[in-house]
Amino acid sequence: MKRVLAIILGGGAGTRLYPLTKMRAKPAVPLAGKYRLIDIPISNCINSGINKMYVMTQFNSASLNRHLSQSFNLSASFGQGFVEVLAAQQTPDSPSWFEGTADAVRKYQWLFQEWDVDEYLILSGDQLYRMDYSKFVEHHRRTGADLTVAALPVDPAQAEAFGLMRTDDNADIKEFREKPKGEALKAMAVDTSRFGLTAEAAKEKPYLASMGIYVFSRKTLFDLLDGHPEHKDFGKEVIPEALARGDKLQSYVFNDYWEDIGTIGAFYEANLALTQQPTPPFSFYDEKFPIYTRPRYLPPSKLVDVQVTDSIIGEGSILKSCSIHHCVLGVRSRVETDAVVQETLVMGADYFESSDERALLRERGGIPLGVGEGTTVKGAILDKNARIGSNVTIVNKDRVEEADRPDQGFYIRNGIVVVVKNATIPDGTVI
Repeated sequence: MKRVLAIILGGGAGTRLYPLTKMRAKPAVPLAGKYRLIDIPISNCINSGINKMYVMTQFNSASLNRHLSQSFNLSASFGQGFVEVLAAQQTPDSPSWFEGTADAVRKYQWLFQEWDVDEYLILSGDQLYRMDYSKFVEHHRRTGADLTVAALPVDPAQAEAFGLMRTDDNADIKEFREKPKGEALKAMAVDTSRFGLTAEAAKEKPYLASMGIYVFSRKTLFDLLDGHPEHKDFGKEVIPEALARGDKLQSYVFNDYWEDIGTIGAFYEANLALTQQPTPPFSFYDEKFPIYTRPRYLPPSKLVDVQVTDSIIGEGSILKSCSIHHCVLGVRSRVETDAVVQETLVMGADYFESSDERALLRERGGIPLGVGEGTTVKGAILDKNARIGSNVTIVNKDRVEEADRPDQGFYIRNGIVVVVKNATIPDGTVI
């Protein structure tokens, strides 16, 4: 794996994850109480023996850059590797920003070519899954492929949202179509049982969806980027071009948990699914394949007369005489007396407020960090450093699907109330 360079794409503006991306890049969005999305592909790389990584960013990348610099000093912790940020930049030769996945890689092609490596592993920075990339790369080498695409078996309902590949018995890709519908969709069905699925599972999931994860052989990548500078995207343009010119394209089937966290609804469900009993669909409790993040050296959480069921509580939290059910609470979360928090994602806080600071805030008419006394929160996302007053009700009482209330500190997406980062919700507010 020393002959592999990983390129992690930070994604675009993240409009579907807005307002969580209002002040941060998609890969910097907090996950599971203490992680960030970018930790997933980086940890997968480290666990797979790949320690040369570039992360390409463009939008709101300050917090992502800070997190990476504080978390992944690979030369000190993981041997002679690195995780380095490559921000979009304008130059005389390239006056525009990144215009797509392939365009982003093309703009830093000069840097990637300097490395004496055989393969380039292209990854996304906003997916939740656990994969041993070494098996992926070894499959690419063993089959003699020019390009290998990670493929996820999906059902017909999911298939319409993906780029689909039709393969032969040897897993060679014969056709690739971006988000086909109707008869075009039916034509892309394959017998997925030949990739290890049971007959029942193969019948349920007859399509192979591109996960947006690729292994390119060195020459193939640069030939494709140089040959068609107008091609901006791997899925829509580069892969069809590789097929058209006769390159050997292989699929690598990954039949395990994978979630593209592209919308508020998907992000909310993926987080709360981590609390499922007895075994969640994705677990961070795997000693052989751990997910790494920034060590914060926080004190343990303190729960005073609290009822907690099916929840994750981040370290450094303080909960007092409250009820927490089916929730994920991030680091330094505060929940006060008689509060009820259900099916909610609380991202916690970036800093502590002392008892004296909280008392002084209250005296001056302010609202401390966290969830106040007597407040009820159900089916919501509270972003970092949110200040929720006393006797507040956040339950989406009118069952609104979509709403923008930036002046009031919240949005509603997919029926989920999202209180934005650093927002203050006054005492007695009803949402």
